[in-house]
Amino acid sequence: MRIWIVPLLVIGVVSLSGCDTTAQEEPAAPTPVRTAVAYQGPAAPTIRTNGMLVNKDEIRLSFKVGGVVRRMAVMEGEHVRKGQKLAEIERTEVNAQVEQARQAYQKAVRDAERGERLYTDKVISLEQLQDLRTQSAMAQAALQSAEFNSGYAEIIAPDDGTILRRLAEERELVAAGAPVIVFGAHDRGFVVRAGMADREIVQVKLGDAVQIKLDALPDAVLNGKITEVASGADSASGMFMVEIALDKVDAPFDGPLKSGLVAKVQITPTSASSGERVYVPIGAIVEGNGRAASVFVLGNNHAERRAVEVAFIENDAVALTKGLQAGEKVITDGALYLEDGEQVTVQEAG
Repeated sequence: MRIWIVPLLVIGVVSLSGCDTTAQEEPAAPTPVRTAVAYQGPAAPTIRTNGMLVNKDEIRLSFKVGGVVRRMAVMEGEHVRKGQKLAEIERTEVNAQVEQARQAYQKAVRDAERGERLYTDKVISLEQLQDLRTQSAMAQAALQSAEFNSGYAEIIAPDDGTILRRLAEERELVAAGAPVIVFGAHDRGFVVRAGMADREIVQVKLGDAVQIKLDALPDAVLNGKITEVASGADSASGMFMVEIALDKVDAPFDGPLKSGLVAKVQITPTSASSGERVYVPIGAIVEGNGRAASVFVLGNNHAERRAVEVAFIENDAVALTKGLQAGEKVITDGALYLEDGEQVTVQEAG
């Protein structure tokens, strides 16, 4: 009897010990997570670039003839009227050239008139008379050229506008055709000129909507449309230039707008409205390799891993090509610590 008592006691102790361990084990609590709803958005990303606000008509004004600047009648930033004198050069040399051409013309006219009489009297030949007539016509053309140049010895405002820059000062010697004043006309308003890379320029078209924000006026949000698209890249920068015409600018932004303000440009290409894609917050993406990625979808209080394909990233959202439908709930906060099929509980945001 003693031989069997000890094994039975050992078996009983082991059995009781096993029952106590099972009783102490409890099921794991659901993992707390937060979710977001997948939504539909544009089929193409917004194009972002930087540009500059300038006058639509920005004209570089110069003298037709070279000389010493006699007077600069305006300052930078000054508003001027059409026909107002902006600058002039010393006219002594110009006037002398006009007078010289006038005297030469008058002499040629007298020679031609004398030749007519001599030809009538059979003193000179027809060929000599024709030479005199030619010299008279050439002298007249030289006079007209001198008078034309004299008219451009001063710079006149071609329209109402603003003096953007003065490129010369009084008593400074300037060459013929060298820019002296940069003039911005008011009648055509302002535009934004921006550069774009080759992969971006192929997406935009005339009429695409644009949103503009100015660094100098952070509260101003302006809208516009693309009105010009370059057909070739700039040789220096390699960028393709576009011109954006602003929509009507209402107060209070009429006054502060000035040529040269730096602008941040957001262009919505036509391809963005050609279809839709499903968007999820970037925090929902748990792993990725190239365009292949994964998200956790909430289903019956469980996290279900779903393979998706990424189209592009837009701000803090990811556009998907396939793998998810709009309206499905994806797990954002806590997604990195989940396993497929794990039980979860949704927490309220904030």
